[in-house]
Amino acid sequence: MSTSLSHFRGIVAESFRDEGREEGTARERALSVLRTLDHRGVLVDDAVRERISSCQDLRVLGTWADRAFTVQTADDLFVPEG
Repeated sequence: MSTSLSHFRGIVAESFRDEGREEGTARERALSVLRTLDHRGVLVDDAVRERISSCQDLRVLGTWADRAFTVQTADDLFVPEG
């Protein structure tokens, strides 16, 4: 029984580590988007800053990071492709 409990604890701990890594990656990617916009002189209001900072979807943040190099306004990050 002790082995099962240890195994379960290991799985839970690993899950928390993975979750923490994803959150850290998302936070770094969001900061990258904001730094790129800042470096380019693109104004970012509080609502846009919050939207970027609170996003946890790495795919979306990756899209925004790519767009941050070319957008004219911060709101342009969020325009759907089409």
